[in-house]
Amino acid sequence: MSKRILLAAATLLALAGPAAAADMIGNCELSGQKGSIPIEHPAMAGQLTVEVSLPAPIWWNGDTPESIKDGMEYCIAAEIAWRAGYDKLEVVNVGWDALIAGQTHDFDLAMSEISITDERKKVHDFSVPYFNSDIGVLTRTDAPVDEKSIKSAKVGVQQATTGAAFAQETLGLTDVQVYPDQGDMFTALRAGQIDAAMTDTSIVLAEEVAHPGKVAVAGQYKTGETYGAIYPKGNANNATLDKIFQSMIDDGTMAKLGAKYLAAAWGKDPATVPYWQ
Repeated sequence: MSKRILLAAATLLALAGPAAAADMIGNCELSGQKGSIPIEHPAMAGQLTVEVSLPAPIWWNGDTPESIKDGMEYCIAAEIAWRAGYDKLEVVNVGWDALIAGQTHDFDLAMSEISITDERKKVHDFSVPYFNSDIGVLTRTDAPVDEKSIKSAKVGVQQATTGAAFAQETLGLTDVQVYPDQGDMFTALRAGQIDAAMTDTSIVLAEEVAHPGKVAVAGQYKTGETYGAIYPKGNANNATLDKIFQSMIDDGTMAKLGAKYLAAAWGKDPATVPYWQ
């Protein structure tokens, strides 16, 4: 190759400049077009405000809003903010009971592994579903519980969750210990204060990964429930937010986030966990 050709090639490369960096919010690589489905009047100007009840590992990776830069629901929220026209995502940590009771304010949506139920629809509007949710049973590896023995076991549940309702109302369990948050429930299980913990399969799988060899998901119950984002009741932006959710489902963004943050973190397909009756 002649020096003239080499010089011309070098000139073209210099003019082209470096490859464009991917659009990012936190550690989330954004796939949509900024402002493609705009929200003109968010709860707080210039940003998307999202509520969550922490801790929520894998879904929100971090213990405080300031420390969270990725996770399944965080990156869903980041993508929503981007497509809505904003490059700022404000995460607000709220109490679970207050969130479910509709006692929080000044937010655009809330995502915290929230199952859509008819009772909750009386208080909130919900997004289109973005995740299928069943109820899993987490036990200690040194004292496992099975499909029969759970009937007489001491079972921990989180207050005001579908897992709590399922354990008490559907299964009719009588020795149930109610905890204010997931962290307390899982700590009680590892300490031997309860025999099993019941909540969404996705959540107990994450706990198994966090404490390998100490706890394991023994089984799950099919509920037909799904996760959705909470919207303020009757808010003018809700229909637009639903369009963004649906666009992420239709273009494969939601599936890619699930593969990156859920399947990889769990180390197993939730469908391989035995279903109990």
